Amino acid sequence: MSLSKFFASGRFGLSYELFPPKTDKGMSALFSQLGDLMRFKPDFVTCTYGAGGSTQGKTLEICRRLKQEFNLPVASHLTVVGSTCEELNQYLEDAKNSGVDHIVALRGDPPNGATEFKPVERGLRYANELVTLIRDSSFDFGVAVAGYPETHQECASPELDLINLKRKVDAGADVVITQLFYNNDDYFNFVRQCEELEISAPIIPGILPVTDLGQIQRLASMCGSKLPDEFIQQLAKEDNPEWQFEQGVNFAIKQVQELIDYGVPGLHFYVLNKSRATLKVLDSVTLPENWHAV
Repeated sequence: MSLSKFFASGRFGLSYELFPPKTDKGMSALFSQLGDLMRFKPDFVTCTYGAGGSTQGKTLEICRRLKQEFNLPVASHLTVVGSTCEELNQYLEDAKNSGVDHIVALRGDPPNGATEFKPVERGLRYANELVTLIRDSSFDFGVAVAGYPETHQECASPELDLINLKRKVDAGADVVITQLFYNNDDYFNFVRQCEELEISAPIIPGILPVTDLGQIQRLASMCGSKLPDEFIQQLAKEDNPEWQFEQGVNFAIKQVQELIDYGVPGLHFYVLNKSRATLKVLDSVTLPENWHAV
């Protein structure tokens, strides 16, 4: 089952990304908010898990509920951090038994306190190896991988980062979902460079609307994304949560509309379990005619 069908020529795809809440109250709030987001008929929803696989069970629980309550395809994140190949294969089996349709295959960040990534014994080192493991399994998962318009923080150069991405796609990835970014030119240049390397998978922009200046500065610094200076200055004009939310959403509306007008194959929203910003953006942009929602 390929993820690329959602972003095929003549079709505009839409997906959301969630993370497992820590409490029962958070879980109830998440599914209540998802009800609102379903109005836009997403093609699939992805769910992350905690560092080192700490919430894998909760991730699969969310995937099961998504299937039951909304009857749509679901994707689980999977990283190689702290896992042997045997454990990765076991997770794939558990995911299939939980109704998971697709896997977002990632290397993952080094454990807290570690200065560099080191594979465990009988484990994997790179995301392309994980894609190969998934493709060699007996489970017919669609596979998404990550792309970095501003280059992965640990990579020595943009050129090498693109070569690493090509390895992941050549290993069998269906689509590339980008890390968050706030300068569309970075995405446009990234797509052109991928085309020059004959990376054929659809490159789906990952969008995270800003709702809080401090939070987004922390997140952006963790993944190497840059916020435009003028945007930061505008957000900082008032130390007011609602002001920052409105400025962030307005910026996201302009960013997303430009991407749509450019002709992107779809959008992937990092919802962060807060639907309000994503809803306002989707309500405010002019979606393409080949968008499939009703």
